[in-house]
Amino acid sequence: MVNDVALEYVFGAVSGSAGVLFGHPLDTVKCQMQVQQAGNQYKGFWDCCATINRQGLAKGFFRGMSWPLFSYGLVNSAFFGTYSNTLKLLGSSTASNDEPHFWNIILAGSLGGLVQLSVAVPVEVIKVVMQSQIPHPSKQHVRAINRDYYKGPNEGIFDIIRAKGFRGMYRGTITQMYRDVPASASYFAVFEYASFYGHKYFTSLNSQLINFIAGGLAGVLSWTLIAPLDVMKSRVQADVKGNLYDGLWDCAKKSIKEEGFGVFFRGYSAVASRAFLVNSVTLLVYVELLKCFRES
Repeated sequence: MVNDVALEYVFGAVSGSAGVLFGHPLDTVKCQMQVQQAGNQYKGFWDCCATINRQGLAKGFFRGMSWPLFSYGLVNSAFFGTYSNTLKLLGSSTASNDEPHFWNIILAGSLGGLVQLSVAVPVEVIKVVMQSQIPHPSKQHVRAINRDYYKGPNEGIFDIIRAKGFRGMYRGTITQMYRDVPASASYFAVFEYASFYGHKYFTSLNSQLINFIAGGLAGVLSWTLIAPLDVMKSRVQADVKGNLYDGLWDCAKKSIKEEGFGVFFRGYSAVASRAFLVNSVTLLVYVELLKCFRES
Protein backbone atom coordinates (compact mmCIF):
# COMPACT_ATOMS: atom_id res chain seq x y z
CA MET A 1 0.00 0.00 0.00
CA VAL A 2 2.82 2.39 0.93
CA ASN A 3 4.60 1.58 -2.32
CA ASP A 4 1.41 2.23 -4.30
CA VAL A 5 0.98 5.66 -2.70
CA ALA A 6 4.63 6.61 -3.28
CA LEU A 7 4.63 5.43 -6.89
CA GLU A 8 1.70 7.70 -7.76
CA TYR A 9 3.96 10.64 -6.87
CA VAL A 10 7.02 9.19 -8.65
CA PHE A 11 5.10 8.52 -11.88
CA GLY A 12 3.59 12.00 -11.71
CA ALA A 13 7.10 13.47 -11.53
CA VAL A 14 8.35 11.48 -14.53
CA SER A 15 5.31 12.22 -16.70
CA GLY A 16 5.41 15.93 -15.82
CA SER A 17 9.04 16.24 -16.88
CA ALA A 18 8.25 14.44 -20.15
CA GLY A 19 5.49 16.96 -20.86
CA VAL A 20 7.80 19.92 -20.23
CA LEU A 21 10.44 18.52 -22.58
CA PHE A 22 7.96 18.34 -25.47
CA GLY A 23 5.98 21.48 -24.74
CA HIS A 24 8.45 24.16 -23.62
CA PRO A 25 9.00 25.76 -27.07
CA LEU A 26 5.25 26.35 -27.50
CA ASP A 27 5.04 27.50 -23.89
CA THR A 28 7.67 30.15 -24.69
CA VAL A 29 5.61 31.33 -27.68
CA LYS A 30 2.48 31.42 -25.52
CA CYS A 31 4.17 33.51 -22.83
CA GLN A 32 5.71 35.95 -25.32
CA MET A 33 2.37 36.56 -27.04
CA GLN A 34 0.55 37.02 -23.74
CA VAL A 35 2.90 39.57 -22.17
CA GLN A 36 3.40 41.84 -25.19
CA GLN A 37 1.62 45.13 -24.58
CA ALA A 38 -0.14 47.58 -26.88
CA GLY A 39 2.26 48.97 -29.51
CA ASN A 40 4.69 46.08 -29.22
CA GLN A 41 2.52 43.14 -30.20
CA TYR A 42 3.35 40.34 -32.58
CA LYS A 43 1.40 40.13 -35.84
CA GLY A 44 0.51 36.55 -35.01
CA PHE A 45 1.76 33.10 -34.06
CA TRP A 46 4.35 32.78 -36.84
CA ASP A 47 5.71 36.29 -36.33
CA CYS A 48 6.33 35.40 -32.69
CA CYS A 49 8.00 32.10 -33.66
CA ALA A 50 10.29 33.88 -36.15
CA THR A 51 11.38 36.45 -33.54
CA ILE A 52 12.11 33.79 -30.93
CA ASN A 53 13.95 31.65 -33.47
CA ARG A 54 16.38 34.51 -34.19
CA GLN A 55 17.64 34.22 -30.61
CA GLY A 56 18.87 30.65 -31.14
CA LEU A 57 17.54 27.59 -29.30
CA ALA A 58 19.12 28.17 -25.87
CA LYS A 59 18.12 31.86 -25.67
CA GLY A 60 14.93 31.41 -27.68
CA PHE A 61 12.52 28.48 -27.67
CA PHE A 62 14.29 26.71 -24.80
CA ARG A 63 15.07 29.79 -22.71
CA GLY A 64 14.57 28.98 -19.03
CA MET A 65 13.72 25.31 -19.66
CA SER A 66 16.23 23.84 -17.21
CA TRP A 67 14.27 25.28 -14.29
CA PRO A 68 10.81 23.83 -15.13
CA LEU A 69 12.27 20.61 -16.57
CA PHE A 70 13.48 19.55 -13.13
CA SER A 71 11.07 21.55 -10.98
CA TYR A 72 7.94 20.32 -12.74
CA GLY A 73 8.80 16.86 -11.55
CA LEU A 74 7.92 18.08 -8.05
CA VAL A 75 4.87 20.01 -9.30
CA ASN A 76 3.36 17.04 -11.12
CA SER A 77 4.35 14.67 -8.36
CA ALA A 78 2.17 16.70 -5.98
CA PHE A 79 -0.52 17.13 -8.64
CA PHE A 80 -0.96 13.51 -9.76
CA GLY A 81 -0.11 11.99 -6.38
CA THR A 82 -2.74 14.08 -4.58
CA TYR A 83 -5.34 13.40 -7.27
CA SER A 84 -4.94 9.62 -7.43
CA ASN A 85 -4.66 9.11 -3.67
CA THR A 86 -7.65 11.37 -2.99
CA LEU A 87 -9.65 9.24 -5.44
CA LYS A 88 -8.68 6.15 -3.46
CA LEU A 89 -9.80 7.76 -0.20
CA LEU A 90 -13.14 8.56 -1.86
CA GLY A 91 -13.57 4.95 -2.95
CA SER A 92 -12.62 5.46 -6.59
CA SER A 93 -9.46 4.55 -8.46
CA THR A 94 -7.62 5.43 -11.66
CA ALA A 95 -7.20 1.67 -12.16
CA SER A 96 -10.93 0.91 -12.10
CA ASN A 97 -12.73 -0.18 -15.26
CA ASP A 98 -16.02 1.11 -13.88
CA GLU A 99 -17.58 4.31 -15.17
CA PRO A 100 -15.83 7.35 -13.63
CA HIS A 101 -17.44 9.04 -10.61
CA PHE A 102 -17.86 12.66 -11.69
CA TRP A 103 -17.96 14.41 -8.29
CA ASN A 104 -15.08 12.35 -6.92
CA ILE A 105 -12.97 13.34 -9.94
CA ILE A 106 -13.92 17.01 -9.59
CA LEU A 107 -13.03 17.03 -5.88
CA ALA A 108 -9.78 15.09 -6.30
CA GLY A 109 -8.74 17.20 -9.30
CA SER A 110 -9.47 20.46 -7.48
CA LEU A 111 -7.48 19.33 -4.46
CA GLY A 112 -4.57 18.27 -6.68
CA GLY A 113 -4.59 21.70 -8.33
CA LEU A 114 -4.61 23.40 -4.93
CA VAL A 115 -1.86 21.33 -3.32
CA GLN A 116 0.60 21.74 -6.19
CA LEU A 117 0.50 25.55 -5.93
CA SER A 118 3.08 25.59 -3.12
CA VAL A 119 5.67 24.26 -5.58
CA ALA A 120 4.16 25.44 -8.87
CA VAL A 121 3.99 29.19 -8.21
CA PRO A 122 7.77 29.80 -7.75
CA VAL A 123 8.44 27.57 -10.77
CA GLU A 124 5.97 29.57 -12.87
CA VAL A 125 7.33 32.92 -11.69
CA ILE A 126 10.88 32.16 -12.82
CA LYS A 127 9.76 30.43 -16.02
CA VAL A 128 7.51 33.33 -17.05
CA VAL A 129 10.12 35.96 -16.16
CA MET A 130 12.78 34.18 -18.23
CA GLN A 131 10.49 33.63 -21.21
CA SER A 132 9.10 37.17 -21.19
CA GLN A 133 12.59 38.67 -21.44
CA ILE A 134 13.17 37.51 -25.01
CA PRO A 135 13.54 40.84 -26.88
CA HIS A 136 10.93 41.88 -29.43
CA PRO A 137 12.22 44.65 -31.74
CA SER A 138 9.75 47.51 -32.12
CA LYS A 139 9.76 50.89 -33.81
CA GLN A 140 7.82 52.32 -30.89
CA HIS A 141 9.07 52.96 -27.41
CA VAL A 142 7.01 50.89 -24.98
CA ARG A 143 7.18 50.11 -21.29
CA ALA A 144 8.83 46.83 -20.45
CA ILE A 145 6.90 44.50 -18.20
CA ASN A 146 10.19 43.51 -16.59
CA ARG A 147 13.07 45.98 -16.81
CA ASP A 148 15.70 43.45 -15.72
CA TYR A 149 17.38 40.77 -17.80
CA TYR A 150 18.67 37.56 -16.24
CA LYS A 151 21.31 35.27 -17.72
CA GLY A 152 19.72 32.25 -16.04
CA PRO A 153 17.19 31.07 -13.41
CA ASN A 154 19.61 31.33 -10.47
CA GLU A 155 20.38 34.98 -11.17
CA GLY A 156 16.65 35.69 -11.43
CA ILE A 157 15.84 33.92 -8.16
CA PHE A 158 18.52 35.75 -6.17
CA ASP A 159 17.56 39.14 -7.61
CA ILE A 160 13.84 38.66 -6.93
CA ILE A 161 14.47 37.50 -3.35
CA ARG A 162 16.88 40.39 -2.79
CA ALA A 163 14.32 42.92 -4.04
CA LYS A 164 11.06 41.44 -2.76
CA GLY A 165 11.96 38.73 -0.28
CA PHE A 166 10.64 35.19 -0.60
CA ARG A 167 7.12 36.52 -1.19
CA GLY A 168 8.42 37.75 -4.54
CA MET A 169 8.72 34.11 -5.60
CA TYR A 170 4.98 33.73 -4.92
CA ARG A 171 3.92 36.65 -7.07
CA GLY A 172 0.49 35.93 -8.61
CA THR A 173 -0.44 33.08 -6.25
CA ILE A 174 -4.13 34.07 -6.07
CA THR A 175 -4.33 34.47 -9.84
CA GLN A 176 -2.70 31.08 -10.36
CA MET A 177 -5.08 29.49 -7.84
CA TYR A 178 -8.08 30.88 -9.75
CA ARG A 179 -6.55 29.38 -12.88
CA ASP A 180 -5.31 26.01 -11.64
CA VAL A 181 -8.12 24.73 -9.41
CA PRO A 182 -10.97 24.80 -11.98
CA ALA A 183 -8.56 23.80 -14.75
CA SER A 184 -7.40 20.75 -12.77
CA ALA A 185 -10.97 19.65 -12.03
CA SER A 186 -12.04 19.89 -15.68
CA TYR A 187 -8.73 18.39 -16.86
CA PHE A 188 -9.16 15.11 -15.02
CA ALA A 189 -12.92 14.94 -15.66
CA VAL A 190 -12.46 15.25 -19.43
CA PHE A 191 -9.57 12.78 -19.48
CA GLU A 192 -11.25 10.11 -17.35
CA TYR A 193 -14.50 10.22 -19.34
CA ALA A 194 -12.81 10.46 -22.75
CA SER A 195 -10.51 7.56 -21.89
CA PHE A 196 -13.30 5.39 -20.44
CA TYR A 197 -15.75 5.85 -23.31
CA GLY A 198 -12.95 5.75 -25.87
CA HIS A 199 -11.97 2.28 -24.69
CA LYS A 200 -15.63 1.25 -24.45
CA TYR A 201 -16.79 2.31 -27.94
CA PHE A 202 -13.58 2.25 -29.99
CA THR A 203 -12.29 -1.19 -29.13
CA SER A 204 -10.41 -1.50 -32.42
CA LEU A 205 -8.16 1.47 -31.58
CA ASN A 206 -4.86 1.08 -29.80
CA SER A 207 -5.15 1.82 -26.06
CA GLN A 208 -2.17 4.20 -26.15
CA LEU A 209 -3.73 6.17 -29.01
CA ILE A 210 -6.99 6.55 -27.08
CA ASN A 211 -5.17 7.84 -24.00
CA PHE A 212 -3.02 10.14 -26.14
CA ILE A 213 -6.11 11.71 -27.73
CA ALA A 214 -7.98 11.83 -24.41
CA GLY A 215 -5.05 13.62 -22.78
CA GLY A 216 -4.88 16.12 -25.64
CA LEU A 217 -8.61 16.85 -25.43
CA ALA A 218 -8.39 17.28 -21.66
CA GLY A 219 -5.54 19.74 -22.08
CA VAL A 220 -7.20 21.84 -24.79
CA LEU A 221 -10.62 22.04 -23.10
CA SER A 222 -9.26 22.83 -19.62
CA TRP A 223 -6.86 25.50 -20.95
CA THR A 224 -9.61 27.03 -23.08
CA LEU A 225 -11.73 27.35 -19.93
CA ILE A 226 -9.08 29.37 -18.10
CA ALA A 227 -7.37 31.17 -21.03
CA PRO A 228 -8.22 34.71 -19.77
CA LEU A 229 -6.79 33.92 -16.31
CA ASP A 230 -3.67 32.45 -17.89
CA VAL A 231 -3.00 35.70 -19.76
CA MET A 232 -3.44 37.74 -16.57
CA LYS A 233 -1.24 35.31 -14.60
CA SER A 234 1.55 35.60 -17.18
CA ARG A 235 1.41 39.40 -17.07
CA VAL A 236 1.31 39.63 -13.28
CA GLN A 237 4.20 37.19 -12.84
CA ALA A 238 6.31 38.70 -15.64
CA ASP A 239 5.92 41.99 -13.74
CA VAL A 240 7.55 40.26 -10.78
CA LYS A 241 8.67 43.50 -9.06
CA GLY A 242 5.32 45.26 -9.46
CA ASN A 243 6.44 47.92 -11.96
CA LEU A 244 3.09 47.96 -13.74
CA TYR A 245 0.43 45.95 -11.91
CA ASP A 246 -0.75 45.77 -8.31
CA GLY A 247 -2.38 42.39 -8.86
CA LEU A 248 -4.96 40.45 -10.87
CA TRP A 249 -7.75 43.02 -10.98
CA ASP A 250 -5.43 45.96 -11.63
CA CYS A 251 -3.81 43.98 -14.46
CA ALA A 252 -7.20 43.07 -15.96
CA LYS A 253 -8.46 46.66 -15.77
CA LYS A 254 -5.35 48.16 -17.37
CA SER A 255 -5.11 45.45 -20.03
CA ILE A 256 -8.75 45.92 -21.11
CA LYS A 257 -8.37 49.69 -21.17
CA GLU A 258 -5.28 49.54 -23.41
CA GLU A 259 -6.07 46.53 -25.61
CA GLY A 260 -9.76 45.65 -25.32
CA PHE A 261 -11.36 42.37 -24.28
CA GLY A 262 -9.48 40.50 -27.01
CA VAL A 263 -6.44 40.56 -24.72
CA PHE A 264 -7.95 37.72 -22.70
CA PHE A 265 -7.35 35.28 -25.56
CA ARG A 266 -3.94 36.60 -26.60
CA GLY A 267 -1.76 33.75 -27.80
CA TYR A 268 -4.62 31.22 -27.81
CA SER A 269 -3.26 29.38 -30.88
CA ALA A 270 -0.06 28.66 -28.94
CA VAL A 271 -2.07 27.80 -25.81
CA ALA A 272 -4.21 25.21 -27.62
CA SER A 273 -1.30 23.68 -29.55
CA ARG A 274 0.84 23.39 -26.45
CA ALA A 275 -2.07 22.09 -24.35
CA PHE A 276 -2.74 19.20 -26.71
CA LEU A 277 0.91 18.18 -27.08
CA VAL A 278 1.96 18.53 -23.45
CA ASN A 279 -1.06 16.86 -21.89
CA SER A 280 -1.32 14.03 -24.40
CA VAL A 281 2.31 13.14 -23.65
CA THR A 282 2.03 13.72 -19.89
CA LEU A 283 -1.11 11.63 -19.37
CA LEU A 284 0.00 8.89 -21.76
CA VAL A 285 3.31 8.48 -19.92
CA TYR A 286 1.54 8.56 -16.53
CA VAL A 287 -1.07 5.94 -17.49
CA GLU A 288 1.48 3.67 -19.16
CA LEU A 289 3.79 3.78 -16.12
CA LEU A 290 0.88 2.85 -13.85
CA LYS A 291 -0.13 0.06 -16.22
CA CYS A 292 3.40 -1.39 -16.33
CA PHE A 293 3.62 -1.33 -12.53
CA ARG A 294 0.25 -3.04 -12.04
CA GLU A 295 0.97 -5.69 -14.64
CA SER A 296 4.33 -6.49 -13.05
